[in-house]
Amino acid sequence: MPCPESLRVQAYFDGEVDAVTAADIEGHLEHCAECSTLRQDLQQTRSALRSDLTYTHAAPELRVRLNRILDRERVADPSSRALTKRTLTSRAIGRMQHFWRATSRPFWMGAGSGVGLSAAAVLAFFLISLPFANPLVDDLLSAHVRSLMSNHLIDVASTDKHTVKPWFAGHTDVSPVVADFEQQGYRLVGGRADSWDHQRAAVVVYQHGPHFINVFSWAGNGRSLPEDVTRHGYHLAFWKAGDLDYCAISDTAWDELRRLTQALKDLSARE
Repeated sequence: MPCPESLRVQAYFDGEVDAVTAADIEGHLEHCAECSTLRQDLQQTRSALRSDLTYTHAAPELRVRLNRILDRERVADPSSRALTKRTLTSRAIGRMQHFWRATSRPFWMGAGSGVGLSAAAVLAFFLISLPFANPLVDDLLSAHVRSLMSNHLIDVASTDKHTVKPWFAGHTDVSPVVADFEQQGYRLVGGRADSWDHQRAAVVVYQHGPHFINVFSWAGNGRSLPEDVTRHGYHLAFWKAGDLDYCAISDTAWDELRRLTQALKDLSARE
């Protein structure tokens, strides 16, 4: 059985305890060989990641897939829905500890090698990528990323709202607010249909400088929306207008995204 103080040692290593608790843990480390070894392993892994690992961004689609795996795990274990982020992180750390015990110390001492760094990077990703995933957020983010990485950004290409809005009537289940805000820096480039939750959702596409903004809309059916969130470099802004739910997604700055969402809200109120 692992030492019951191991989780507190991990929190101490991450600088998440107060001075009194830190002093208590330091006293424990002087007498517990297991926790002392744990601290050394954590320090070696951190040093290897910082000094030898080339910094790269994980592909957005990979992040989405991993978040979905975590969602399915929580669904399979209903009691875990109430878990705090600390508990979820502890589970990941527990898996890391199991991996440490299953491998030899020389492997981690040689973490500068390609295989060692790859394993360390994967483990580190799980430690730093444990948000409270929301299936709606993941679906929207996945749809946004797919649109940017394929030829499916636009089904109807037009800067004329009188072309784009009628197109949705025959291709989606909703009729979203559509306008061209080019004078404000948000050029309407078209629209497309997407689908989730057994709906044909509408997506209005804008361009702001080099950034594309997808504005999703669907029938909300009275359900609450997530809070605005940033996930993997993409901002997601949610709001309701009438019986429709909206979400604008882009990697543009928050204030720039919110200027567009406010313009759309004002237009919805007038209509």
